[in-house]
Amino acid sequence: MPSSNNSRRKFIKNSALASSLFIVPRHVLGGTGFTAPSDRLNIAGIGLHGKGNSDILHASVFGRENVVALCDVHQNAYGAKVAAENSPNAKFYTDFREMLEKEDLDAVTISTPDHTHANISKIAMEKGIHVYVQKPLTHNIKEARMLTELARKNKIVTQMGNQGSSNPEQYMIQKWIKDGRIGKVSRVYTWTNRPVWPQGVSMKKPDPSQKPEGMNWDLWIGPTKNNGYTPGLHAFDWRGFWEYGTGALGDMGCHIMDAPIKSLGLFEPFSVEASIANPPYVSAFTPSPIIEEACPPSSYVTYKFRSSEINNSEVEMTWMDGGIKPSHPELITDKDYLGDSGCLMIGENGLIWCEDYGVNARLYINGQNGAVEKGKISEINSVEFGHQSHWIDAIKDGYGSEKHKMLTSNFDFAGPLTEIVLLGNVAIRSGYLKRSKRSSVFIGKKQLMYDSKKMIITNLEQANQFLTRNYREGWELG
Repeated sequence: MPSSNNSRRKFIKNSALASSLFIVPRHVLGGTGFTAPSDRLNIAGIGLHGKGNSDILHASVFGRENVVALCDVHQNAYGAKVAAENSPNAKFYTDFREMLEKEDLDAVTISTPDHTHANISKIAMEKGIHVYVQKPLTHNIKEARMLTELARKNKIVTQMGNQGSSNPEQYMIQKWIKDGRIGKVSRVYTWTNRPVWPQGVSMKKPDPSQKPEGMNWDLWIGPTKNNGYTPGLHAFDWRGFWEYGTGALGDMGCHIMDAPIKSLGLFEPFSVEASIANPPYVSAFTPSPIIEEACPPSSYVTYKFRSSEINNSEVEMTWMDGGIKPSHPELITDKDYLGDSGCLMIGENGLIWCEDYGVNARLYINGQNGAVEKGKISEINSVEFGHQSHWIDAIKDGYGSEKHKMLTSNFDFAGPLTEIVLLGNVAIRSGYLKRSKRSSVFIGKKQLMYDSKKMIITNLEQANQFLTRNYREGWELG
């Protein structure tokens, strides 16, 4: 059941309406841009390292909203100290559960490692708290479906942290597609130079003696098995291990696949297949052992989608990471560097190329020399295209409002996008499946057929284990 937060918000709104005849105009009280205290949301940030710090800062609109609480499992971390300096009146918590229970919150940003997104989001949304969650939305497909449905049920205003979705250039790309500038699209390429953290290597052995002072390791572990503090995981390297992260695909897929999936309406993948790089050979013809706990050094994933109302053609979309890139198209001059991360949409009459976040979008038409239209190179530092502040404004207008409908990555979109991204990881992890422990036959190295409505791999039962995970006692999602 929603908490008293909803009641407080309704009281403020209704009180303002009821007493409107007696309210002194805001511009008289505080000048242009003044925000009355009654119009400020109570917000909190969970996970303050990396993006967590900027997420809560931008969600507060640099102090316009009321940051009442901050939460991080490592209270002495640099990010926690910076966040506390930005919001000196905020109460600090180590346990998000305690914070969500004690504080009267309207909204919360969740910027923790992938494996804890679902647990924190579920508790917050069940309390009626609006959520902003870093990408990927969840650690696995079933979690993404659950959060999407819960947001609808509880009428929660949501946003996922793929800020490029709010880049205005994306609207231009969508218009090029809608207007048929490049005709039917049948081929899409997406790629990134990540990982820039260790992948394809063994996890370090636990060493509790190295645990930083002021860190609650049990809370960081969350739903996973606690084997004791493991050096290197916290902060960044967790991304390269399946227990906690989702690899290069999970990290960048929601940024890079955003443009083609949204522009072409690619919401029904019916198959996925992965080719993965193994660790280097230790000597001639002597392979290194496969490290199943780690994401691979690089991968090549092929999705196939049914036609959509927007694009009347099946589409094959390829994902490449670890430095693998597509061949340079003839339409794009060799003077133009294709970039370390980006997207190509190949149509009958031309192609569209953009970099990650949808920036530097360019339109090429067959038979014409060079790009016929270009987007204005967006500034990544332009407060992330207003992605967090748009979410805050939508909360104030309410669930179902026009501002809510205009959000570019609410869970109605971010949930299916995350499912598609993580479907690639199902194929990658299935590539390690053998007929038996002693067998040399890898049964998952094939095209996996997927029923998106039933959320099931139909031609390899063993692959379905990767659509969910095992949860530690006390952290089950129900």
